[in-house]
Amino acid sequence: MCGILAVLGCSDDSQAKRVRVLELSRRLKHRGPDWSGLYQHGDCYLAHQRLAIIDPASGDQPLFNEDKTIAVTVNGEIYNHEELRKRLTNHKFRTGSDCDVIAHLYEEYGENFIDMLDGIFSFVLLDTRDNSFIAARDAIGVTSLYIGWGLDGSIWISSELKGLNDDCEHFETFPPGHLYSSKLGGFRQWYNPPWFSEAIPSTPYDPLVLRRAFENAVIKRLMTDVPFGVLLSGGLDSSLVASITARHLGGTKAAKQWGTQLHSFCVGLEGSPDLKAAREVADYLGTLHHEFYFTVQDGIDAIEDVIYHIETYDVTTIRASTPMFLMSRKIKSLGVKMVISGEGSDEIFGGYLYFHKAPNKEEFHQETCRKIKALHQYDCLRANKATSAWGLEARVPFLDKEFINVAMSIDPECKMIKREEGRIEKWVLRRAFDDEEHPYLPKRILYRQKEQFSDGVGYSWIDGVKAHAAEHVTDKMMQNAAYIFPHNTPTTKEAYYYRMIFERFFPQNSARLSVPGGASVACSTAKAVEWDAAWANNLDPSGRAALGVHLSAYEPQPPATSAADVSSNGIDTIPGINEVTTSPGFAIKT
Repeated sequence: MCGILAVLGCSDDSQAKRVRVLELSRRLKHRGPDWSGLYQHGDCYLAHQRLAIIDPASGDQPLFNEDKTIAVTVNGEIYNHEELRKRLTNHKFRTGSDCDVIAHLYEEYGENFIDMLDGIFSFVLLDTRDNSFIAARDAIGVTSLYIGWGLDGSIWISSELKGLNDDCEHFETFPPGHLYSSKLGGFRQWYNPPWFSEAIPSTPYDPLVLRRAFENAVIKRLMTDVPFGVLLSGGLDSSLVASITARHLGGTKAAKQWGTQLHSFCVGLEGSPDLKAAREVADYLGTLHHEFYFTVQDGIDAIEDVIYHIETYDVTTIRASTPMFLMSRKIKSLGVKMVISGEGSDEIFGGYLYFHKAPNKEEFHQETCRKIKALHQYDCLRANKATSAWGLEARVPFLDKEFINVAMSIDPECKMIKREEGRIEKWVLRRAFDDEEHPYLPKRILYRQKEQFSDGVGYSWIDGVKAHAAEHVTDKMMQNAAYIFPHNTPTTKEAYYYRMIFERFFPQNSARLSVPGGASVACSTAKAVEWDAAWANNLDPSGRAALGVHLSAYEPQPPATSAADVSSNGIDTIPGINEVTTSPGFAIKT
């Protein structure tokens, strides 16, 4: 993922302003360590930090049309760029970059071309002919983007908060699936699929249609000119991604450049559920598998860096981002620049364990819609920023626009979890890839119970970080929490600990307002907490909070009498395997 920063209409074209824009752009250099670019037209600035994935030699940004009257700074991947080039027969392209089509599409279609792009993207386009501009973000918000307003009338666009928080009077998350137009003076929603209205669909479930749609989503993401791999936790979603990638890699351009053996990566505490399951999948698929171990102390030591890069104080996001942040650094050190990952499946198919308690298909479907719409604040935020912190790009085929349309049109009655009929969470996805003649995965992996990433890396990770927070946040601090943090008041010591760190890095009110809040159990929305009265006393985003569902669930808690955390509830870990130490407490095995 690249880093973009645009400052538009700041009424200052001085050298000092240019230096300031360059300084702020450098805060995003971790996202794009390969090259930097800055284009200035009067009092408008487009800055770019490039991570080169497609056409590394000539695709530096900003990008232009033929006469350089239109400039674009882009973060993303346009998977259908070759098809789009064929439509633009009267245009000459300066580079082989997949993003080079954007300026030319604007010339042909004006502001109405966004939905033609198949991919993930955030971009700012400046039309110097009339000094107008547009900014847009992909459908689900896989790429991160923020917008801010300065006292001088300027508008700022940045891939991360840290690019604009010190210079804007107000800033907020740029909404996914939207376009900002200077001509309109505001936002316009360009992504409005049928499921967005939350109306209940009725298309019968066809496992082969679903299978083909997901295979196509994975295949199009094999577009790369650099070494890549897959993130493999051993859960259903990442295992399916790995299996499909391994099947179709052989005939791709990437295979000709980098070989046909797929690299897979997993992270966890020694003896964690994910490490064991991922090793089984890797052996089955024949991938070149890399295991990364971390200790609870490694994770705790990284929390401040994680919060700085992820830019949130949401508890479950920080829990899951920390091992992913550590793993991404190791992956990048091996020379890999892109990974394919399994985010988004649980939101689409109701894979979180709390969906076991959905009372009917209507509420089940509406909850999946709410979860998809909020992904940019949680799992997309984690996947994008935890990897981008080390100049690594994550691609997420479950959030392919075409695949989402297929999956969200299925009658939700088919997605409902019915244990008495042998239908566990994500049954429709499991059934679609349950092929007896040409199996994609071992049965025990295909039907493995859902583990949230922050749980699967090792249950003692969450227990350990809770204990650490309890040592640094007192009961007296918790009693005053509502006065210190009146917005999204932390209700646990762990949440309070994260909030203190976040506020130190991002003290502005706009920053704290950019983070979502509300009650949650096992990653549910606040609305779904109503599905089971017992959850009210067990509010925790861990999957183990799904009492009566998770095989290693927390013990039910009595009604809370204070805001203090419950005691640690760790489990013994399985003895580890031989490892080659690369740093104290952090090891890699290939």
